[in-house]
Amino acid sequence: MAAHDAPIPVEVVYALCDTQALVELKVAPGTTARQAIEQSGLLRRFPQIDPACGTIGIFGKAAGADAVLKEGDRVEIYRPLIADPKEARRRRAKQKT
Repeated sequence: MAAHDAPIPVEVVYALCDTQALVELKVAPGTTARQAIEQSGLLRRFPQIDPACGTIGIFGKAAGADAVLKEGDRVEIYRPLIADPKEARRRRAKQKT
């Protein structure tokens, strides 16, 4: 096996308020974020994850599901926002006055 064909290490992470999951994988070069999420087993462990509608990122930057991963990438599966951040900030500011 040539060095360029060797599996590369990546991580896939998902967090809820009280639970965090981090899965370390070795994937083939050319693997996409979607494929890494599927290989991680997190979709079975957390059935509420909707891969069709979910937002993902790589190291905190939004990324498409078809993004090709590089060695050491961390794929982050984001949950939908419960509240509009701007509205929540307004409410907090109002409570302080």
